[in-house]
Amino acid sequence: MKIGDSIELRDRPLLLAPMEDVTDPSFRFVCKEYGADMMYTEFISSDGLIRDAKKSLAKLATSDDEAPIGIQIYGNIPEAMVDAARMAEKAAELVGGHGADLVDINFGCPVNKIARRGAGSGMMREPDKMVEITRMVVDAVKLPVTVKTRLGWDEDSKIIVELAERLQDAGIKALTIHGRTRCQMYKGDADWTLIGKVKENPRMHIPIIGNGDIDSPEKAREAFDRYGVDGIMIGRATYGHPWIFREIRHYLDTGELLPPMSVAERVALAKRHLAKSIEVKGERRGIFEMRRHLSCYFKCLPDFKDTRMKLVTLTDPEELYSTLDYILERWGY
Repeated sequence: MKIGDSIELRDRPLLLAPMEDVTDPSFRFVCKEYGADMMYTEFISSDGLIRDAKKSLAKLATSDDEAPIGIQIYGNIPEAMVDAARMAEKAAELVGGHGADLVDINFGCPVNKIARRGAGSGMMREPDKMVEITRMVVDAVKLPVTVKTRLGWDEDSKIIVELAERLQDAGIKALTIHGRTRCQMYKGDADWTLIGKVKENPRMHIPIIGNGDIDSPEKAREAFDRYGVDGIMIGRATYGHPWIFREIRHYLDTGELLPPMSVAERVALAKRHLAKSIEVKGERRGIFEMRRHLSCYFKCLPDFKDTRMKLVTLTDPEELYSTLDYILERWGY
């Protein structure tokens, strides 16, 4: 699969979805280790970037090991989106590191604090403005520009088939579609039929990436085989389960399911992830932001409540590593 002239991925690539407070550098590190073909930063506010907000600027940081990687921005003010896209393009100059291989526009986030301000999937109510912002961003940067969006605002306004053509005409190089409307949030089942219709449209020539409810190797293969998408983006199913990329790739390549990941492998992963988080963010913040991940790696274990409480309350790294060793000793059968 090619995105523009500069990014070439393997056939049937698996992409890590951008998720706020989840897909930080340490989580991207482990997802790449387990086979994610392409990743994105957490989504970044265009307003925050142009105000030089420290948190927004920090999200621009990427490393060479993550390439190819996209920087995702969101907002509803055209001029701010253009300025933010230019900053994303210059990320290596602004914060060091690898920088961006593409700029992705978030027209899909459904959370109230974003959508109700007219950003993210709130743009589904203003398709003309969405297309105009996209065109302005495409014209403003030399990097490939891609878009992530949803089927529509609600059940009565599923506009994605026509909208996809308009976004392509505006110059984007790939389109990711989440198979829900904004009003669905993450409820119900993702509707892949409309994603398939976009892909079947003879006017479409850019890659179409499907997103929504891919939480197993079987569902991934069905998405490729039944709906013909060029790639799959995986979001919530990676949380506490970043090795899903390895499981899906093995199944696509061999038709066989890998055995469940052992407790020993999960402990080793948790240690690498914790070490990377501390390296990137420092001890205090690195430990605090790892809590959401550590307990999820072991949510399948019986009688785990007391140990889980330690994982989400301890602040000393040595105590955390000792707790992980205890998990291996207690449940590593």
